[in-house]
Amino acid sequence: MLLELFLTFMKIGMFTFGGGYAMISVVENACVEEKHWITHDDMMNITVIAESTPGPIAINCATFVGYKKRGLIGAAVATTGMILPSFLVIYLVARFLDSFLEISWIAHAFEGIKLAVGILIIDAGIKMLRQIPARMVPRLILACAFAAMLLIDILALRISSIALLLIAAAVSLVLFTISQNIEREGSQ
Repeated sequence: MLLELFLTFMKIGMFTFGGGYAMISVVENACVEEKHWITHDDMMNITVIAESTPGPIAINCATFVGYKKRGLIGAAVATTGMILPSFLVIYLVARFLDSFLEISWIAHAFEGIKLAVGILIIDAGIKMLRQIPARMVPRLILACAFAAMLLIDILALRISSIALLLIAAAVSLVLFTISQNIEREGSQ
């Protein structure tokens, strides 16, 4: 199991470009759909937790899945598998940076990689949207957060996405508390 964890996350780390958001879809495919190590709900929770904790989201996801499967050693093995390919690529690029950037086919390959990264991020977003409960409040919070992020980007405002995350969490918590109070009053 440890070798399988290592190789799975090494493959994800080796063949996924574009950072954590691009990797979410690949992690979900490998860990939920192929290996059945976690559920779709686990993946949603992992993504939310990994987004709100320090460190790259894909590494946090690998750490969580590894921990869930084999405890602390599983977390270390999965995390190592995820970061090793990137470390080796960056090391080689740094050693040969000047000559690396002058190779035209590499420059063209990176143009294609940019497009693929965008598609992977959109795929992860669509999968997450499908997992959101079909209730009005979560979808309204999603729409408001999306609109706020779009306006911030269009108007080039300096507002952190972490601030938006915290605001959405606070709104959700307030609405949950209100709904719980209404339910308690209704049952009395």
